[in-house]
Amino acid sequence: VQLQASGGGTVQAGASLGLSCAASGRTFSRYTVGWFRQAPGKERDLVAAIRLRDMLTYYADSAKGRFTLSGDNAKASVSLQLSSLKPEDTAVYYCAAIEDRKGWSRISDQDSYNYWGQGTLVTVSS
Repeated sequence: VQLQASGGGTVQAGASLGLSCAASGRTFSRYTVGWFRQAPGKERDLVAAIRLRDMLTYYADSAKGRFTLSGDNAKASVSLQLSSLKPEDTAVYYCAAIEDRKGWSRISDQDSYNYWGQGTLVTVSS
């Protein structure tokens, strides 16, 4: 699976932005796609994840109520809609795919992910 993340940019606080992760290769519906982010000087953390076979979702506390995931198996893509953005959301956002057979409990474990896309930078100005 090859992943291509897109949609980053610079916005003002309070604005919205949509990120997209497009996949090519193997059967996409057998994966869970996670969105991670890494802010300057900080570790990379899971923001949200979606299991594509049943669209089960997970959101980190920082994302709940503001970020929304959606998946499209036919198009092999996952979108992350960011809203009510804050300066602390500034980070490089990465999408990654983990095989479902590894288990939902592993979605926060970066080392368990099979494939990674390149990052896309989101900058939120105050």
